[in-house]
Amino acid sequence: MTALGSQPVELLASCWTTAGDARPTRGDERSPFSLPSRIEAAADAGYRGFGIVHADLAADATSGFDAIAAMLATHAIVHLELEMFNDWFATGSRRRASDLVRLDLLRAAERLRPRHIKVGSEIGGHEWPWGRLVESFAELCRQAADAGTRVAVEPMPFGQVKDLALGRRLVDDAGQANGGLMLDLWHMARGGVDLAEIRDLPVRYIFAVELDDADEQVRGATLSEDTLDFRRLCGEGDQDVAGFIAATRATGYAGPWGVEILSEDFRHLTLQEQARRSFQTTMGEFAAR
Repeated sequence: MTALGSQPVELLASCWTTAGDARPTRGDERSPFSLPSRIEAAADAGYRGFGIVHADLAADATSGFDAIAAMLATHAIVHLELEMFNDWFATGSRRRASDLVRLDLLRAAERLRPRHIKVGSEIGGHEWPWGRLVESFAELCRQAADAGTRVAVEPMPFGQVKDLALGRRLVDDAGQANGGLMLDLWHMARGGVDLAEIRDLPVRYIFAVELDDADEQVRGATLSEDTLDFRRLCGEGDQDVAGFIAATRATGYAGPWGVEILSEDFRHLTLQEQARRSFQTTMGEFAAR
């Protein structure tokens, strides 16, 4: 933990930041690095939080949740994030598959007590009825509350919940105190969300924040390709990372700051380099303020 002024700064290594050559939407999202080695590398770099994606949670199930909890405690990791839960609103085969993931994540939440479970929205182009999204989100929040955790929905410019306005509407309409938002700098920047809108956001909505960077222009053929393969380390792109931090702090947010780096180049660094470089470059943006 580092203190800047009167506000402590604790960083959380989001799951992909220590995952090595692993990527969302691949058929197999498991990291080639073991969970113990990733937790140790993150802690050695200075992280106080850690993220686990469902694929790695399921792959490590043989060691049991108690073993994972012991790993986190041994390395003084105090903030845990579970992700990424999609299709909670879907029907048919998509819903049946997502219900299996839901069960795993809720069981893990009961034992590991994460800060939240991170969820997305529809990114395949289908527009679900708003009432269905609200009802499904409220149901998920109630189940998460029973498991002792919260749900943070992440607005994405290529998703049905594409911006802060829709994210706030979903949270408000669902009416569950443990339902809130995940603010990712990349999604805010690429979605054209102004820093003033973030600054004016009531802090009760903000459950989690993720930091990263991006080039001025979109790289790749789509926004999805840009976000999965071309993110930058904080301070090495063209976005106003320090300004985003300042705007978020102005809301009164005082939780940990996730660091989520997704890029083809970054995936081929060693585990120790991933943890060290992501931590140091991010902390440099706090020092800039």
